[in-house]
Amino acid sequence: MAGIVYLIGAGPGDPDLITLKAVKAMQAADVILLDDLVNRDILQHAPQARVIEVGKRGGCKSPPQHFINRMMIALAEQGQTVIRLKGGDPFLFGRGGEEMLELRSAGIAVEVIPGITSGIAVPATLGIPVTHRAYTHGVSFVTGHLQDGESGQNWKALAESGTTLVIYMGMKHLATITRELLETGMSPDTPAAAIQNGSLPQQQHVTSTLALLTTAVQQAGMGSPAIIVIGDVVRLAHSKDLLQSVSIAA
Repeated sequence: MAGIVYLIGAGPGDPDLITLKAVKAMQAADVILLDDLVNRDILQHAPQARVIEVGKRGGCKSPPQHFINRMMIALAEQGQTVIRLKGGDPFLFGRGGEEMLELRSAGIAVEVIPGITSGIAVPATLGIPVTHRAYTHGVSFVTGHLQDGESGQNWKALAESGTTLVIYMGMKHLATITRELLETGMSPDTPAAAIQNGSLPQQQHVTSTLALLTTAVQQAGMGSPAIIVIGDVVRLAHSKDLLQSVSIAA
């Protein structure tokens, strides 16, 4: 009898932010395929499970996606209960949709357990709501993971949308992203923030303007993983006088 695969979101990093439904599934797991960004403290909920590292992080060598897909299928065909544990939410820039389709096409039962995405949770650690009626009518979640020097995004349309921009995987190409947004006509004074290791004790952030964000990040020595937030809602961050100074919190 074939097993089942659970595609689970582990949340933004703080181990307390995983859902109860995810914990219950982990307690019944035979094997866990673990992503690199998942807090290892979460594994305390599944001491009985075998853990296989299949971490995927930009710039580092990692198992190809087709190999991960085949592994999930093979383990489930052996009758095992398989957990694919991902940071954030599996369906938001997590390739969970691709994995679900591969499992379905192989006749494997699959259940998705959503997680708290870092694009909402991490700004919230600074008191930044990604939506607020007085500041914006919406939010756009986009990836900044550029390939071959191409942005892959219609930054002009995003800038003209008037929504908060929440950018995942954008630190490596931050200078390119901010330049393209400025070239579309977005105000250089637009409030902006970058938050590294969000929700964890080692969280670090800068708040600045669109024009100065790259410099602020460089001065702070920040890198990935991080979330970038651009829009008037950044004015609501805990720091006072945001646009007059750079704020860094360890």
